[in-house]
Amino acid sequence: MTTQIEMPKYRSHKFVHALEIAALEIHEDRSATIAPKENGYAPFRTKPGWADRCEATEDDPGVYVVYRDGFASWSPTKEFRDGYSLITGGDQ
Repeated sequence: MTTQIEMPKYRSHKFVHALEIAALEIHEDRSATIAPKENGYAPFRTKPGWADRCEATEDDPGVYVVYRDGFASWSPTKEFRDGYSLITGGDQ
């Protein structure tokens, strides 16, 4: 009999750039055209393969996230909001 133990917990302390997704279209090369929810941002196309990390649903299109090293990914909206706070002003 094996005993399962809980994995170690970590708290995120990363700085990221992110836009909530209003709509997206996935292309054959697994890139996506994303229409951001935030005002002032035009729709844009991701790199090929980005959609492989995307698990968007009609109820939750999610969040487009770019890390400091330039890696772009996808996050469910609730998990993103639970893990990140918007930085305003000089808090960077």
